[in-house]
Amino acid sequence: MRASRLVSILLLLQTRGRVTAAQLAAELEVSVRTIYRDVESLHAAGIPLYGDAGHRGGYQLLDGYRTRLTGLSPDEAEALFLSGLPGPAAELGLGSVLAAAQLKVRAALPAALADQVGRVQSRFHLDAPGWYADRDETPFLGAVADAVWNSRVLHVRYRRWKAPTDVARRWEPYGLVLKAGRWYVVAGPGPFTYRVDQILAVLPPEGGLPSGDGGDGGAGGGEPGEVAETFTPPADFDLAAWWEDHQADFHRRLHRADATVRLAPAALGRFAGPAASALAETGTVEPDGWTRAVLPIESVEHACGEFLALGADIEVLEPVELRAALVAAARAVLARHGAV
Repeated sequence: MRASRLVSILLLLQTRGRVTAAQLAAELEVSVRTIYRDVESLHAAGIPLYGDAGHRGGYQLLDGYRTRLTGLSPDEAEALFLSGLPGPAAELGLGSVLAAAQLKVRAALPAALADQVGRVQSRFHLDAPGWYADRDETPFLGAVADAVWNSRVLHVRYRRWKAPTDVARRWEPYGLVLKAGRWYVVAGPGPFTYRVDQILAVLPPEGGLPSGDGGDGGAGGGEPGEVAETFTPPADFDLAAWWEDHQADFHRRLHRADATVRLAPAALGRFAGPAASALAETGTVEPDGWTRAVLPIESVEHACGEFLALGADIEVLEPVELRAALVAAARAVLARHGAV
């Protein structure tokens, strides 16, 4: 364990440059005192690293030093080959690159380890999209990925959900996200999120197009574009952290009300996402075996359709509007099929 941690410290310093003891401790999930001891051990082993004191201090390898400690453990090698998603890589135009990289890594592994990762590839296949999701057509994904990688401004014609639906926009694309088989581009100014499959055309930069429209809502202004116009992404922008906050905000806006319900035991396993979390947090089992809970809902109309699927395994207590909507829907079903 300690030897692996010493290698990790070297690799972190090699890839990140100056790193503080506190940052190393947080990354490796150990105490700062442990980092101090590890650094002393590296010094004793002749590793050329030095540390600076003060607020802006930290540890750093001497310029030009690069470790050759690149060995992979069996678990690391398996994870590397398991994490490769050939479908998304091919969509980004990197399918052959990924295959070549995996071939080189596999060729560098000992024979026993190469056989082990080969078994992983033959027994595990990752398919991200859901069963009932149609495959999105993303003919401009390559152009977007190129703009993201090269910090190049994009001028596009985009189809949004509200009128006017087809709009021309100027984007500063900060990153791409693959969520449940669908590609999204996070672009400034803003930034906002846009679906790549809703891009109708990538336009030439001449002509001066309006700026971002707040994703699928909002407003903004822009300056005329120029040939090969580039931009500088915000220095503090973290794509993964921004996306996590974006999802949390989406769920907060999506679920604007609550419903107090009683659920039969058979219905408890039919909830997912925020509803499942709310069920775990608020659910209490009553004497008759049913569970009373407070669940987030998007609207009375949406919740009525969702709860109807549970049939007689749910009883809505509040709000009264939702209870009345379920009763009306049930009566309509009886009327359509004839009362028994």
